[in-house]
Amino acid sequence: MSIAEHLMRLEGDWIAINRLWMMPGESPVESECLAVVALAANRKFLHIAYTWEHDGQQEGLLLIGKASSTDEVTAAWIDSWHNGDRVMHCTGELTAEKELSARAAYPAPAGPDWGWRIVIQSDADPDHWTLVMYNITPDDEEHLAVEARFTRVSEDD
Repeated sequence: MSIAEHLMRLEGDWIAINRLWMMPGESPVESECLAVVALAANRKFLHIAYTWEHDGQQEGLLLIGKASSTDEVTAAWIDSWHNGDRVMHCTGELTAEKELSARAAYPAPAGPDWGWRIVIQSDADPDHWTLVMYNITPDDEEHLAVEARFTRVSEDD
């Protein structure tokens, strides 16, 4: 596995306003989000650790790998509020627009599984990137759940 060049440049410290939509059509709940992005395992994986606030401080971790011969990506995602004590295993791809999109399913009580999609959008500006997450109904309707547009924290901050 090998991480794409445009994802490698995300290494560093970041800050964002995390926007969380509890229900479609409602106003988002906003909180500060801090992230540290690092390369791991001989630069073969991208490690994104972040904190945000909702019902107290929350923590999340996204570990991403990419097959060296294709645009296929795999990811393991944990978040203390969104998915409690389980790891979500995601699969997806890098698009021509340098966007990472990975999807997984999770059990919904008393019904069919729902989906979750995580998107990392690289910006032309190396000091910005966006993390977007969608909740997906059993009918394959996507609803915006999380959005955070990150700005690099400079050494002067």
